[in-house]
Amino acid sequence: MPGIFSEEHLDIILQGGMVIFMEIYLYFQGLYSIMILSIALFAFMASGFRIAKAGSRACIIVLGDIGRSPRMQYHALSLAKTGFDVDIVGYGGSTPHSDLIENDKITQHVMSDPMTLPGVFPGLFRYTFKVMYQIAQLFFVIFVKMKWPSHIFVQNPPAIPTLPVAWFASKIYGSKFIVDWHNYGYTIMALTNKPTSPIVRLAKWIERTFGPRADGHFCVTDAMKKDLAQNWGVPKAITLYDRPPEIFKPTPLTEQHELFSRLSKDYPVFASSDSSPQHTVFTERKSSRSITKRSDRPALVVSGTSWTEDEDFSILLNALESYEDAISSGLSLPNLVCAITGKGPMKKYYMDIIAKKNWKHVKICTPWLTAEDYPKLLGSADVGVCLHKSSSGLDLPMKVVDMFGCGLPVCAIHFNCLDELVKHNENGLVFHDKEELAQQLQDLLCDFPEKQKQLETFRDNLKSFQELRWEESWNNTVRKTLYI
Repeated sequence: MPGIFSEEHLDIILQGGMVIFMEIYLYFQGLYSIMILSIALFAFMASGFRIAKAGSRACIIVLGDIGRSPRMQYHALSLAKTGFDVDIVGYGGSTPHSDLIENDKITQHVMSDPMTLPGVFPGLFRYTFKVMYQIAQLFFVIFVKMKWPSHIFVQNPPAIPTLPVAWFASKIYGSKFIVDWHNYGYTIMALTNKPTSPIVRLAKWIERTFGPRADGHFCVTDAMKKDLAQNWGVPKAITLYDRPPEIFKPTPLTEQHELFSRLSKDYPVFASSDSSPQHTVFTERKSSRSITKRSDRPALVVSGTSWTEDEDFSILLNALESYEDAISSGLSLPNLVCAITGKGPMKKYYMDIIAKKNWKHVKICTPWLTAEDYPKLLGSADVGVCLHKSSSGLDLPMKVVDMFGCGLPVCAIHFNCLDELVKHNENGLVFHDKEELAQQLQDLLCDFPEKQKQLETFRDNLKSFQELRWEESWNNTVRKTLYI
């Protein structure tokens, strides 16, 4: 039986201590009317505590763009299907999936972007100000706007300030505190700061202090599960692999044609050279109204990126340059359209480089797609490319999960634990540098579209991956732990 001062009773002790301290203070100050009101308030909180222990209202804290946090959107939708009322807290910027927007059981709390101080202030001061601003925002939403949550889910990273704020809220409310470990936040901060810098060491301390205090833990790989057990004091984390929802599937030819026709209005690389409204560069509508793929179509390569430091985009650009040179030298390769989705801090830098390229056979576009059109583009492509390199070596790229859900073979850059997802020469290819990627693209697309033997083999092998979807995986892991 747990002792009275065990972790299990810490929330009760914390709340009880706060009540006693407050009442003693008000008594000796002679503030009897406030004392009576506070007793009524704490009585209300006590009833809320009992509700929280067995309730069905979840708070999901993203502290990022909600629309660009698909895994947390999937958590929200799954919780809602289970009967939970869900509050999801984060920032705006991108439009979340329509299923989340239209769900009556899900409420979005979109916070304004944190105030930014001028660059004349020291970097540490500006960062501290931003964190304090975010703490104030989270406190206002969690303790003022929201109803009493029974469960608090946190996406990590970022760890600062979400982990300490969520831990504190769980002790006040008596909620179950659950961390979904996507990666380690301090390793991402170490990409732009020295690993020994004070800010990285502080971030690591906060993550290691408050993360393991959660009541439940989910992570994205078995490698991370093992690391959490060995190095973080989290022995019972559960691996919840990212799985695609049903919207990620091969795109029917009619929908491909409609998608390319719409995209061609803003991105000319999708338009047919004859400017016919019945044709795109990939598809054409016959006189019988049927849609067919063009025999002279280019190959469509898709790469999703967040344009951040952990993705060296120059690898893909150099591989495409080699591909351009290979066609010019007479190799039997198709022209190529490379669609690069996403947005992020380094996009302008690479767009300036792309603008200087004067390629004849390779075209690049960077469309920003709706949540509904993104899976359609993946389901229409021939090859996917992933440049994500994990900062910790322990997470997996969700963009590959989406591609596999659409039956799209992938060339992915190597890092530790990638083999938990991408099986080299089975469902895709793994490369280490620009030379390997360039060769893989040329091997896969040689004599395309007549010959696609290796691509077809990969697609066949992906069918087993497509059988297990997010909802089934979530029910098998998360759902049965909600009240443990």
